[in-house]
Amino acid sequence: MNKIKIPLMMALLAFFSISTLAQVKKPVPKKTVVSQKKPVTKIQPAVKIPGTRIQITTDSGVIVVRLYDKTPKHRDNFIKLANEHFFDSLLFHRVINGFMIQGGDPESKNALPGAMLGNGDVGYTIPAEFDTALYHKKGALAAARTNNPEKASSGCQFYLVQGRPYGDDELNNIEMQMGTKFSAAKHKMYKTIGGTPFLDMNYTVFGEVESGLNVIDKIAGVPKDGSDRPIGNVRMKIVVLK
Repeated sequence: MNKIKIPLMMALLAFFSISTLAQVKKPVPKKTVVSQKKPVTKIQPAVKIPGTRIQITTDSGVIVVRLYDKTPKHRDNFIKLANEHFFDSLLFHRVINGFMIQGGDPESKNALPGAMLGNGDVGYTIPAEFDTALYHKKGALAAARTNNPEKASSGCQFYLVQGRPYGDDELNNIEMQMGTKFSAAKHKMYKTIGGTPFLDMNYTVFGEVESGLNVIDKIAGVPKDGSDRPIGNVRMKIVVLK
């Protein structure tokens, strides 16, 4: 699946003197002028959230993803593969508009047009790392997997969530089906930004897009065949940002 501003200077105080005419017999009392200071707006410097960033360069644009430290096994494996240039020239081989875009199949690098993809792997899985605070909002980076009882992740295949916004009734029904309750923040996120809430706690989410959500939309909307493979190849190159 990119400051510091200087606080505003205090405004100078203005002082006004009041003069009287010489002809006036009685002295005019001097008015006291109370100076008022303009409030100073303190701008806090932007705080960078900890985490390793990876950059996914595609035919449709660039996506920057922050990997979560709460999922160290998935984070470290993804960094290792990226540093080995494993992902370079692989395809987003499965795209479903309103759902997600999937890639990371090593067999996709030299695949012929129309070939079925999605079964390639690296020969190992990664134990699930579930956390209720890490969920399938739009832009989430998550690991694909087979239908195994441990819900262990593929060693290399991943997807980026596009999803869609959900209404209150839809979210309530999903909660009932899953036997869970979304937090207020998560509920709001799924209503506004959107995502795929029915995948929560079934697939490991291990990162989120910080820039390039529009690129996910572009890729999800490309023409595809009956197997959801883009008709025109959408390749990727992934690097770890220093």
